[in-house]
Amino acid sequence: MAANILIVDDEQAIADLIEVYLKNENYNVFKFYNGEDALNCIENEKLDLVILDVMLPDVDGFSICQQIREKYNFPVIMLTAKEEEIDKITGLTLGADDYITKPFRPLELIARVKAQLRRFTKYNSTKSSKEEHLIAFSGLVLDMDNHECMLNERKLSLTPKEFSILWVLCSNRGRVVSLEELFHEVWGDKYFTNNNNTVMVHIRHLREKMHDSAEHPKYIKTVWGVGYKIEK
Repeated sequence: MAANILIVDDEQAIADLIEVYLKNENYNVFKFYNGEDALNCIENEKLDLVILDVMLPDVDGFSICQQIREKYNFPVIMLTAKEEEIDKITGLTLGADDYITKPFRPLELIARVKAQLRRFTKYNSTKSSKEEHLIAFSGLVLDMDNHECMLNERKLSLTPKEFSILWVLCSNRGRVVSLEELFHEVWGDKYFTNNNNTVMVHIRHLREKMHDSAEHPKYIKTVWGVGYKIEK
């Protein structure tokens, strides 16, 4: 079954161009030029991915991303005309899965869409054993089926990316997971550079929610120059 993808961008020419490329890949496309109509679509349609512009005439993209994350865990790719690092960090912190700066190459966007859909399918596929969907140790419980995390019987409000990072680290307890491996596993994207701070931003916010310390970690340990590790 073809994936349902929502495009939200007030620049009609850009939205129309993205629609053409997505339809050429046989995706089902919903397209809107404002936030209000997009929010109605999100509530009433079963979506697999959203391509969301930051600057909209009514509701800004950050607000829409935040509302999506309150209910849904499908991927969100944010489009931004700004190059400031703070805008990218804001989007990722609110739960965006990826971002791309205008102007962009349509084929690059399509590649990122495919990568996010592969990741989403992988982490939501049904496995044969229930035990494969649960991790529990040292007061930490991760439930893959419901994408829920409990720490010392307290529910943590994690974004899908934060949950996935923690799941990968916990699944590899006792082993150092490199930045590149985390990026590939969680973002499903092979295009990683050493100056990419996406993983570090998510790790920082994950530690804050877990009340974990980078200097004296109980859970997530930084192995400088390599990656991150959770001890057995």
